[in-house]
Amino acid sequence: MLGIFERLALEAGREVMRVYRTGCAVDQKSDSSPVTEADRESEKIILAGLRAAFPGIPCVAEEEVSAGVVAPDLGDTFFLVDPLDGTKEFVNRRTDFTVNIALVRGGVPEIGVVFAPCTGRFFSGRPGKAESIEINDDYQIVGRRPISVRAGSAPLTIVASRSHNTPETEAYIRSVGAAELVSVGSSLKFCLVASAEADVYPRFGRTMEWDTAAGDAVLRAAGGMTRTLDGKPLAYGKRKQRDDEDFANPHFIACGTAARPT
Repeated sequence: MLGIFERLALEAGREVMRVYRTGCAVDQKSDSSPVTEADRESEKIILAGLRAAFPGIPCVAEEEVSAGVVAPDLGDTFFLVDPLDGTKEFVNRRTDFTVNIALVRGGVPEIGVVFAPCTGRFFSGRPGKAESIEINDDYQIVGRRPISVRAGSAPLTIVASRSHNTPETEAYIRSVGAAELVSVGSSLKFCLVASAEADVYPRFGRTMEWDTAAGDAVLRAAGGMTRTLDGKPLAYGKRKQRDDEDFANPHFIACGTAARPT
């Protein structure tokens, strides 16, 4: 399954970069967030591949959900797909947007891939094993190396959202004390913690499950964890929530080790 995820992410990333180079119109969804041809074409590639390979596993994908398409009963196991996380980065001609595919089982993101096609950064995770993957200019995998979280030491390196920072995030950063701050878009924030390039990713703003599942899977495979503010692991498959829509996440803190602040 992970091999299929990797192949589909590379195929989708190639298409995303075609649109990035040629340019495209930017539309607005009902929630006022941007969507482009790159989002739609990437999602088509990924969903076609997943449904052909695993016809019995439901898919939850950002653009389909936006269009009202989602299985009424997901069961215990399903895919979460964000075909272009960081659309604002893409539209603004930045480089840190990603393609994300994850398998959720029992509310846990178990397998995931995160591919940043503009920079070539590529991460994968499955239980007990996380990797940074090297690709060539033809979108072929040419190398792998294992990654794992680090034991943090002062000053902690905190990774934060470039496009979605909030006063709560700023307050958390101040509460940690002296810290180095890295600003980056998309699910790469999870991967920087997973690969020992950062220690903590606090998110006190809006996210959906497809935004986080793949990066969270990589982080957990690397020895980290994502927890809600009450200290519980971030869960997936959240529907019929009392105070929010289906698949919306609460605030969370992603950390390299259990010793991180929560």
